Amino acid sequence: MKRANLVAGIVLVGLVIVTALVSLLWTPYDPVRVDPTAVLAPPGADHVLGTDGFGIDVLSRLMVSARTCVLVGLISVGIAAVIGVPLGIVAGQRGGWLSELIMRGSDILYAFPALLLAILLAAALGASTVTAMTAIGVATVPAFARVTRASTLQVMSQDYVLAARASGTPPVTIAVRHILPNVAPVVGVQASVAFGIAILAEAALSYLGLATPPPTPTWGRMLRDAQTYLFSHPALAVWPGLAIGIAVLGCNLLGDGLRDLLDPRLKEVR
Repeated sequence: MKRANLVAGIVLVGLVIVTALVSLLWTPYDPVRVDPTAVLAPPGADHVLGTDGFGIDVLSRLMVSARTCVLVGLISVGIAAVIGVPLGIVAGQRGGWLSELIMRGSDILYAFPALLLAILLAAALGASTVTAMTAIGVATVPAFARVTRASTLQVMSQDYVLAARASGTPPVTIAVRHILPNVAPVVGVQASVAFGIAILAEAALSYLGLATPPPTPTWGRMLRDAQTYLFSHPALAVWPGLAIGIAVLGCNLLGDGLRDLLDPRLKEVR
């Protein structure tokens, strides 16, 4: 039972990823095809989860939305990791005024959440998937920088790193050979948690019309479209909400499971 969170997280995240991959090759119906003869059709043999107010198959929209969700999560977390991890290593390795500069810059960036950055970028560049990915990625950089710096400071205090520094090993070599492999587990845990946050942020941005534009379906837009039928057909809001909940819960459980597995301080004493 010690790894129950990890297994549950892998299953839920795997379900989302498999759904996204399957949608590349097959969906029950065209996810953007309007069928006036099947408006608000109930779940049945023809439409497993029914249709929306435009007669579009709900299951097909959910499957394609998973693809957008995974894409935004991967790219935004990649942006945050590529920028935040090196900054955290430099801050922890060098120290002094440079570390203070990086950390204070992270504090300033925390004042600009993903939603605000997306609004600014949408005003300048227009609402798009790239806008959402960039805003979420940049807003997540401080989290990666902070956890990486904390782990780097721990590694820098180890005897083998002190010996490497005393022998004249260049800082870049120390960072690549000693620091990066040791901070990788912490970064992996942070990445899994950040993936869930990115999914939730993308849904919020899509709900506000600041992310992927129509006709490409997203879970956030499906929630917004379901508002009109919230009391007459509440299932239209339940399905995308459930999909978002499963994806975020899976990422959080995966992060908790990885932390329990990789952090020696949390291992059970035998």
